[in-house]
Amino acid sequence: MKNFFALVGLAICLQSCNDDAVPRPTSQLRLEYPTPIYNSKESKYPFSLEVNDFSTIESKDNGAVEIHYPKMKATVYLSYKPVNNDLEQLLTDAQKLTYKLHVMKADEIIEQPYINPDKKVYGMFYTVGGDAASNALFYATDSTKNFVTGSVYFYAKPNFDSILPASSYITKDMKTMLESIKWEK
Repeated sequence: MKNFFALVGLAICLQSCNDDAVPRPTSQLRLEYPTPIYNSKESKYPFSLEVNDFSTIESKDNGAVEIHYPKMKATVYLSYKPVNNDLEQLLTDAQKLTYKLHVMKADEIIEQPYINPDKKVYGMFYTVGGDAASNALFYATDSTKNFVTGSVYFYAKPNFDSILPASSYITKDMKTMLESIKWEK
């Protein structure tokens, strides 16, 4: 019996001398998107802008334009309003939307003014860091007749780390949209 226990102990010792198991890191999904190709798109509202061919555009009857990114499960919502001596109110509403809805979840909100006097486009681009509902927003106006706001929303619970590649891609597209706005005369 003593020999039996000695043999079992020796077998356990020999078995435990193998190389230690090393945990392997989990693999990460690598998301790659096509190089953007922008083309000017007209809407039924008095402005045009450049939109990525990777997306689809849909004009609504209520002053809204939706730019869909089906493979990223996201939509950029544009809203057009005419300026009727209420520019100050429109600006206040756009700024409130950015801060009221996002300040609780946002790690940071970065404001980037946009001014193009040649095309009469003045606005602000907001980049929102953290688990906010929208990671990029903007507004643009000619300060006399036209006002456009834009924001991106994903069809998923906000988790900034998970949507970062798609969010970065669409944020660049939104900056191109803002910079390419042309008002009809």
